[in-house]
Amino acid sequence: MSEHLDSPGRRYVVAALICAAITLLTAPLHERLAPTNIVMVYLLAVVFVAVRLGRGPAVMAAFSTVAGFDFFYVPPRFAFTVDDAQYLLTFAVMLIVALVIAHLAAGLEHQARMARRRAERVAALYEMSRDLSGAVNVEQMQGIAQRFAMSEFGARAALLVADGQGTVRLAVPAAVTVATDPDLARRCLDHARATGLGTPTSPAASVLYLPLTAATRTRGVLAVEPLDREGLAGLEQRRLLDTCASLLAICLERMHYVEVAQATQLEIESERLRSALLGAISHDLRTPLAALLGLSESLTRAKPPLQGSSGQTAHAIHDAARRMTSSITNLLDMARLQSGPVRLNRQWQPIEEIVGSAVAGARSWLESRCVRVSMPQGLPLVHVDAVLMERVLANLLDNAAKYTPAATAIEIVASADEDAVEVRIDDRGPGLPPGREDAIFRTFERGRAEDAAPGVGLGLALCRAVLRAHGGTIDGRQRPGGGARFTLRLPRGEPPQLDVPAAHAAGTPAAS
Repeated sequence: MSEHLDSPGRRYVVAALICAAITLLTAPLHERLAPTNIVMVYLLAVVFVAVRLGRGPAVMAAFSTVAGFDFFYVPPRFAFTVDDAQYLLTFAVMLIVALVIAHLAAGLEHQARMARRRAERVAALYEMSRDLSGAVNVEQMQGIAQRFAMSEFGARAALLVADGQGTVRLAVPAAVTVATDPDLARRCLDHARATGLGTPTSPAASVLYLPLTAATRTRGVLAVEPLDREGLAGLEQRRLLDTCASLLAICLERMHYVEVAQATQLEIESERLRSALLGAISHDLRTPLAALLGLSESLTRAKPPLQGSSGQTAHAIHDAARRMTSSITNLLDMARLQSGPVRLNRQWQPIEEIVGSAVAGARSWLESRCVRVSMPQGLPLVHVDAVLMERVLANLLDNAAKYTPAATAIEIVASADEDAVEVRIDDRGPGLPPGREDAIFRTFERGRAEDAAPGVGLGLALCRAVLRAHGGTIDGRQRPGGGARFTLRLPRGEPPQLDVPAAHAAGTPAAS
């Protein structure tokens, strides 16, 4: 009944009618019923009014029943005077009991109504969370949020997200009728705090903005525009709305990580396919390139030497074949390193020998450049795959030769500290592109896309992959005074101790 009596005045009228009906029903029986029984019937009417109509009508019914009992059933009847003063105590007790019953019954009814409302809200939240668990895009999220806001608050809702330029925009503009304010939405996103309607920030606004804060960061903003400004005034409504915002934030974060996982999986598969393809192509090219390199070297060393343009052509063919062979070798090494766990042939090696072998192997393309090597005495041994480390140094020397002017010096400096052995290679070229010091170590990435220097952008990527396989690091920086500086760091270890017989240690021949 109470759901159909929205007007407070109607509730009081119905309460009065119930009291009148009880009086009419008991009037024919007043001679057969004891006064105490009539009082019980009146108290039952008060309980009914309190449960169905609320506390105010119940209080009115309590006074009405006392007055009705006095007027119709207490001698002298049909008057508010009493012959027996004891009835005054009866009236007082009856009124007190009726008021207490009205208060308790109305409180219980209110709690029951709130419990039913909470159960309905929990069910709505469960339904919303179930729908969000199956959402795969923001369009579906927008529809779910709009339905929930309209059913629970009588409000329109919109999702806003930040784009790459930092501008807050509607996630689904075509499906939204909320008049949003970009400045308030941006403030809500930046400070992760509610703004707009009913908040200290722009309380006169017609839209409430709630941050969608997930575990890692604020993913967006929920804009809610109630059709009635009082629809979001209660504490329960705000709590329910905050829970709704939390569910939406969790869904947004889940979708973000799903996209990241899909992109990562796609990148892994693409990289695996590319490595397999490059490995297959490289193996097929290696044999004819080796033959081409051998034949071109034979032409450059022919007796008598080729003269004029023929000699220049032979040297050009030999140089191109050598560089192509180096690129194919890099491709094979990179494919091997990216195909899975790498089994390194690690041995304890002196860093001086590795550097010396790399410089000797790079003489053909270092041409007239001066290579200065600084190696202090007592450098510790390093536990490395000597072939791969030689390839790393050769790639760095080749890179310096390609990007530095002729007749400039290249410096190789080695040092050691408590944790690592460090090798630094400095050149006097144009240096590294600003802001791309880390990007040049990516696969097929070159310092400048328009560069005319030969290469496919694998040398530095291979260097980083080899260093990481050894547990080391490599980075590139601008060299003070101009040029580029590449720094390799290899972790130190404990080399094995050699057991030397005492006789050999003393310099005397051992007994046979």
